[in-house]
Amino acid sequence: MPPASNALVLPKPSAAPSTLKSHVYKALRDAIVGGRYKPGQRLNESQLAREFNISRIPIREALMQLHEHGLVMSHERRGMFVTALSDEDVQRINSLRLVLESEAMKLCSAHMTKAVAARLTQLVDQMENWGPELDIDAAAIDLEFHRTMWHTAGNPYLTKALDSLVTVLFAHTALENVNHHVRAWRLHHHRTLLQVVLGKSDLTAEEAVLGHLQIHFKSPERFSSFGLGGAKDGTKDAGRGK
Repeated sequence: MPPASNALVLPKPSAAPSTLKSHVYKALRDAIVGGRYKPGQRLNESQLAREFNISRIPIREALMQLHEHGLVMSHERRGMFVTALSDEDVQRINSLRLVLESEAMKLCSAHMTKAVAARLTQLVDQMENWGPELDIDAAAIDLEFHRTMWHTAGNPYLTKALDSLVTVLFAHTALENVNHHVRAWRLHHHRTLLQVVLGKSDLTAEEAVLGHLQIHFKSPERFSSFGLGGAKDGTKDAGRGK
């Protein structure tokens, strides 16, 4: 019987255990980030094992990996649930992201190559041309753009920290009830980041990241030094409208 149209993409049964776990992890991670599983929804091992047509062991291992990365939470005697964030949680994460992603952008700029510049430009072009009629995952392109910058920074620990933080945010915002005009408008605000890492903007990395986050979130700087006092107001406004 052919799989249902909304079935998860399954790994091949013959895959080695470590590869099988990584396939399951990626499929579940993408499903969470893409909004298939809602924040607070329980991820039942037995049900997932039936969907993947595999044993529960790689499912359990993948769920533990998702737990380590902050995408799922474990509730004693109840199981694993997709992480649900409060508004304050989002602000705390973004306040840390502001610091880390600014550093990643500076390092990315220092390590820039023609190939990376071309790829980042291509991704920004794709986001600016995105429309609901296109068979393109807007969140996936958005996340790939950021991951390309982090990877180019050359510090795997920085990349891992950002990936863990930002993937949770993408999962949190995946189910926002916004129309395609709002989604497209948000995607169009990546060129400022591109110009900064290419050295073609007078904005600092901090100003660019803060302006970018303010488009998506309320007071993302609240728990960072940028949220302390009125002296930062000029910086807070600098990223807007660029």
